[in-house]
Amino acid sequence: MTVTHHLRVHRSDENLERSGQLAWHIAEVATDPVEVEPDVVDMIINRVIDNAAVAAASLTRAPVSAARQQALDHAVSVGGDGATVFGCPLERRTSPEWAAWANGVAVRELDYHDTFLAADYSHPGDNIPPILAVAQHVGADGAALVRGLATGYEIQIDLVRAICLHKHKIDHVAHLGPSAAAGIGTLLGLDTETIYQAVGQALHTTTATRQSRKGEISTWKAHAPAFAGKMAVEAVDRAMRGETSPSPIYEGEDGVIAWMLDGPEASYDVPLPAAGEPKRGILDSYTKEHSAEYQAQAWIDLARRLHGEHEALRHAALGEGPDDVRVESIVLHTSHHTHYVIGSGANDPQKYDPTASRETLDHSIPYIFAVALQDGGWHHVDSYTPERAARADTVELWKKITTAEDAEWTRRYHSEDPNEKAFGGRVAITLTDGTVIEDEIAVADAHPLGARPFAREDYVRKFRILAEPVLSAEEIERFLGLAERLPELSAEEVQQLTIVAEHGVLASAPAPKGLF
Repeated sequence: MTVTHHLRVHRSDENLERSGQLAWHIAEVATDPVEVEPDVVDMIINRVIDNAAVAAASLTRAPVSAARQQALDHAVSVGGDGATVFGCPLERRTSPEWAAWANGVAVRELDYHDTFLAADYSHPGDNIPPILAVAQHVGADGAALVRGLATGYEIQIDLVRAICLHKHKIDHVAHLGPSAAAGIGTLLGLDTETIYQAVGQALHTTTATRQSRKGEISTWKAHAPAFAGKMAVEAVDRAMRGETSPSPIYEGEDGVIAWMLDGPEASYDVPLPAAGEPKRGILDSYTKEHSAEYQAQAWIDLARRLHGEHEALRHAALGEGPDDVRVESIVLHTSHHTHYVIGSGANDPQKYDPTASRETLDHSIPYIFAVALQDGGWHHVDSYTPERAARADTVELWKKITTAEDAEWTRRYHSEDPNEKAFGGRVAITLTDGTVIEDEIAVADAHPLGARPFAREDYVRKFRILAEPVLSAEEIERFLGLAERLPELSAEEVQQLTIVAEHGVLASAPAPKGLF
């Protein structure tokens, strides 16, 4: 059964015992030796493959190259064997915190891996790079890695279920620091006290504002979760050396809740697994078929369907309809989040700017719906090129698309019933001849309740498609062979759980020089 931890602010003179603190309960979950169930193991394997797929597709992109160069400029720390860096030869290692950094950026750059949405947002696959890096460094086997990843996913998802960060403009990676620290603690078999201290430090060092996802969105968007993973590794290191953390980190009168979230009178109910209860949180998360913000996934699928089913609309969207029939307006009736974060309700002019960055376009549902409706699909590179964004007929259509909050779709977005929870909405398209086309979609096609739920073969296909331009056929099979045997891997095999680019691929990427 699930245990609900009631979380509130405590005055300093209340002397809240550690055993009553959320960080302590997180540490207790991390130290619980419960076995990882087979369906959870299977999904962990899927997500390891998924992370490698999107990392392969981003290897030559400038932010990934910059992070990789930073990591490679640091030697392996003396306490272990070091960790691999995506794209680099197996023998090329760096210190685990820097591997977590470089690989975290590679995974996050294209906004193309898994997601969980509830009270807040998250990409729980961001736990994999730091936990895997530490596993490689210390010589952990596949079974230990699986246990660590199950904890990382569980803690992040449980925090996201209960505590809203974005309402107070705190970036969602504040839930990632504690989860990654807890997962590393499970991996290493650390005691509750040590993990408690690491969780507190990881939270304290990973709280930042959401400006990284507002206005002109910069390349830091991909770096933010990687930074949280790096901080988690360093927090565990400090805790293992006996260093302590701000306490109580969540509940203190000058702590996170009191001053960053809902304030001194706030309270939350955080669900955590009871002692002996399996960690199954990962099964409530879902991956992306398309390289775009998760709330855009269902809208891409709806646009793709409309493109295929309505010939007149297809021509009108391209500005080539008969008798000059054009699109007059498109309104996406959707949830509060979609409207205010990636829709016209954000009041960000950059969301309608043909010269905007890829990161900004990725968070513009008017742009995404326009392109998907015209093209009948979505491509992780071609759909974002400056030439594609600036195409005259696209710009014309794009500026006719707005969003509107719909109370029912907001309610479904926040529903705790997985069969009712939805991330889509209803579209109303009006053509200049008076024709009105309406349709709706609740979840993406790849969602567990969608038209074509992702299974192992879909993850493998996604990996092959994204990896083939940069990995040899032999390397693709080598990696898949390891990943699909994850719980059985020896320590030596875990140290080979990475992707090695073909000769010349990384040489073609930018190699910026900095301080290091």
